[in-house]
Amino acid sequence: MHKCEHYTDSIYYLLEQTAKYCRYLGIQMFQKLNIHITMDEFAALDVIQVNDGICQRELAKLILKDRPSTGRILNSLEEKGYIKRFVDTKNNRLVRRMTLTEKGKQTTQEITRIIKSHMEKLPKVFSDEDKENLMSSLKQFRESLEKEVAMNI
Repeated sequence: MHKCEHYTDSIYYLLEQTAKYCRYLGIQMFQKLNIHITMDEFAALDVIQVNDGICQRELAKLILKDRPSTGRILNSLEEKGYIKRFVDTKNNRLVRRMTLTEKGKQTTQEITRIIKSHMEKLPKVFSDEDKENLMSSLKQFRESLEKEVAMNI
């Protein structure tokens, strides 16, 4: 068992550091590849592609952004013609849902292709099996944290 005497020795700190490096890598990659939207906008497009008709609150939870930030991202995507928002009802309440436009679908697929192609050129740190195991462990860890953390999104 790992003995953690300092916060900087903890899994929480290591994950936070790793997440920051991943974010910086993403920002730099988007700039280098001249991708014309932000990483947050791409994350929203990707989630909407997988969850067609998702509402803003559900999207905010999945991209870990507060609702005002999510609203700004959606406004930008709508202005660019990537999404279409519509009003629906849920539990007798009006909710705004969104779907990708054809332009949004094509853009999401193209950016996904560009990112995958670029990522394949990066040095391989994990075998496919190690990567699957790491992803499974991280998902399990995140799900246990979700039960303990109150997120006001």
